[in-house]
Amino acid sequence: MSDAARELQALRTAFERLRRGELKAHAFTEQAASHSALFAALPPRFQDVWQDLVTRLESGALFDAESCSFSQSELHESIRLWLDKAEERITPASLGSSR
Repeated sequence: MSDAARELQALRTAFERLRRGELKAHAFTEQAASHSALFAALPPRFQDVWQDLVTRLESGALFDAESCSFSQSELHESIRLWLDKAEERITPASLGSSR
């Protein structure tokens, strides 16, 4: 398993902890920032999108529940989608799949 794949798995695990309420948003984003091999393995646009998601997550942490201007569940879904797309990019098996 590559360093990028290991970092992606660690990030996915941290995200699941965030979703279960075992990890605060700030701790999640701090962990996410330490995954340089993952970001190096992805196109630059992935990092741009990730930074946007992290900024929204940190801003949204100010709200305890769903509000008219912030949906934590939608943000979590966007993060999950980013993780899935990142996995498609760094997993060698995905290179042979037809799309």
